[in-house]
Amino acid sequence: MYVMLTQKLSKGFVSWKNMLHDNKDKLEQHGMTCIFASSLKEDDNDMKAIIHFESQEGMMGFKNDTELAKAREDAGALTETTVMTPLSEEAVVNFPSAI
Repeated sequence: MYVMLTQKLSKGFVSWKNMLHDNKDKLEQHGMTCIFASSLKEDDNDMKAIIHFESQEGMMGFKNDTELAKAREDAGALTETTVMTPLSEEAVVNFPSAI
């Protein structure tokens, strides 16, 4: 399942990006793939991401993982602002080619 994640940050995007890379194994355990993530050009603390989870259970595991939530918060994620919006399974990824 695809979701759009929006979230406010307090330490800028690079801190969050480093946390994501540091937690690769844990994200794989939840069946999560980050398709795209970035901050707004005019606001490095306003993040948007497109994420794919292999299952609803994986998404719920990610959402309820307290250890990962702490890592996200330590990296500056204001988790109380996180909104995960389900998207359609009909998607186009890297068409016509990856950037």
